[in-house]
Amino acid sequence: MSSRARSNDQKHCTGAVGTFINALCSLLVDQSLCPKVSLSSCFWPCLTSCRSHLGNEGPPTSKMRLPVPLLLLTSALRLIAASPMPQPAAGGGSFVKTSDGVRLQYTQSGPAKGQQLLFITGWRQAASEWRKQVDYFSSAGFRVTTYDMRGHGESEEPGFGYRISRFAADLDDLLAQLDLNKLTIVSHSMGCSVVWSWWDQFPASRRRIDKLVLDDQSAVMVRHPNWTDAQATQLAAIFTPDSLYALADDMAAQLPGLVRGFFSTSVSESDFQFVLSENRKMTDAHASALLIDHAFKDWRDVLPRITVKTLVIAGELRLFPPAGVQWVASQIPGAKEFTFTAAEKGSHFAFWENPDKFNSVVKNFITSK
Repeated sequence: MSSRARSNDQKHCTGAVGTFINALCSLLVDQSLCPKVSLSSCFWPCLTSCRSHLGNEGPPTSKMRLPVPLLLLTSALRLIAASPMPQPAAGGGSFVKTSDGVRLQYTQSGPAKGQQLLFITGWRQAASEWRKQVDYFSSAGFRVTTYDMRGHGESEEPGFGYRISRFAADLDDLLAQLDLNKLTIVSHSMGCSVVWSWWDQFPASRRRIDKLVLDDQSAVMVRHPNWTDAQATQLAAIFTPDSLYALADDMAAQLPGLVRGFFSTSVSESDFQFVLSENRKMTDAHASALLIDHAFKDWRDVLPRITVKTLVIAGELRLFPPAGVQWVASQIPGAKEFTFTAAEKGSHFAFWENPDKFNSVVKNFITSK
């Protein structure tokens, strides 16, 4: 081949490499421009424009010698195609897919570069119940993420995985796929147990977290048969094994009264009905299985190993006696504690009934040094 022909061929291939790089950049900036399922169709034109240089027709084979830039970029695209990424949901929201194939719906609001907040709900609750926090913190410049746990709200409800350890793995999948860092997690009730399980199981992911807010959850929910009443009260162990199974076995009938007990007596009927309807999006069978797994957990050995700044919130009218939640704060090194009074509507759902106070307490903590 003459030097001139060789030069023209190199220029032709260089242009293709440039096109390839631009296409890759577009993919990284906005994946929706090129869904991962059609990567080959997006980038094959770039490869075919190099056919004269490659000395072959049709798709590349293992015997072809690709130029180094094309080889590296092709490898990068294969990695991207193999990686799970957030996808648009059919209903207009977004979802991530867990490592066992379950779709979890999530929402994000507020400026993209704002301080990161993640809100995690409790048992049977939906992310929509955080709306008074989402509106406040996103308007204040925070980047707010919420999600529905498996079987909850608008997320997929598979027939498996209703245990805290799996919910913790789901949380880790969410953090990785959304690449959340320098994050404050605000968790409520069972959401705290999910966080404790995640902290215990995924130490390599702890680097993502700056602060924790733990709202109304005891470290132990089922009292040991040999405990005294004083011991059970100190830990806020509100169930006996028999009472827990009785609740789980009669879930449909017990749910309305249980949800009403989450609130103070002044809650409006419309608010109560809204939360009850969100609870009913999860089937009773799955809710019962999850509650039993959740309630029999004992997190006392995890609390002293939490190494980030932590705020623990209790309430005088709450599901868990405040002494047990305050005990949680005493076990986490350097943790702060705040207790809502009865006058402040310190129920299990204080974040809903007194959002101004709740939001102020949380904001003061997460913005403090």
